[in-house]
Amino acid sequence: MIALLLRDLRLGVRAGGGFGLGLAFFLIVTVLVPFSVGPESGLLGQIAPGILWLGALLACLLSLDRILALDWEDGSLDLLATAPLPMEGIVSIKALAHWITTGLPLVLVAPALGVLLNLPGPGYLWVTVSLLIGTPALSVIGTFGAALTVGIKRGGLLLSLLVLPLYVPTLIFGAEVARRGAGGLDVATPLTMLAGITFGVIALLPFASAAVLRINLR
Repeated sequence: MIALLLRDLRLGVRAGGGFGLGLAFFLIVTVLVPFSVGPESGLLGQIAPGILWLGALLACLLSLDRILALDWEDGSLDLLATAPLPMEGIVSIKALAHWITTGLPLVLVAPALGVLLNLPGPGYLWVTVSLLIGTPALSVIGTFGAALTVGIKRGGLLLSLLVLPLYVPTLIFGAEVARRGAGGLDVATPLTMLAGITFGVIALLPFASAAVLRINLR
């Protein structure tokens, strides 16, 4: 499992692996928002938590089709299916590698980009916390979507259509945590819901992803 994780990390960091693409997209979204809504600092501060969360979600979406597609194309997925590792472990490792190369960099860079959106002082901590808790769910859900569409030619659009509705609860509660934290309000309820979603998908979706992959590989 460690060897598989290191292999996927190397593939993710290489050119075309989605590592720099997600960060670049996140930066572009954050820079363009002030141009579209105007320079009013109060308005930017109000919408900053939601914009940061939406940008992070879309940045994660960009690299989902590469989670399993490359392994399908070169035959590695068939070899992994015959390996002693359970398929549930394989998809979990791939989701972890996607989070480390895509989700974690977004978490680290979000506070810096919050400066461009005039994010209120207390919001920096809660944006980081909410993204740290919520982005693993995005990677796990995305891996499930990638398993559903593996082997389909030009399945990127279909993957986006399948995954985006599943992302909505995470987006709602993640942005709500950041918004309430930025406003100095109580974050206990949305934070608990966000953590529940993340732990729930981590516990359940690897089994669903493995079952789908077994069907697709027959």
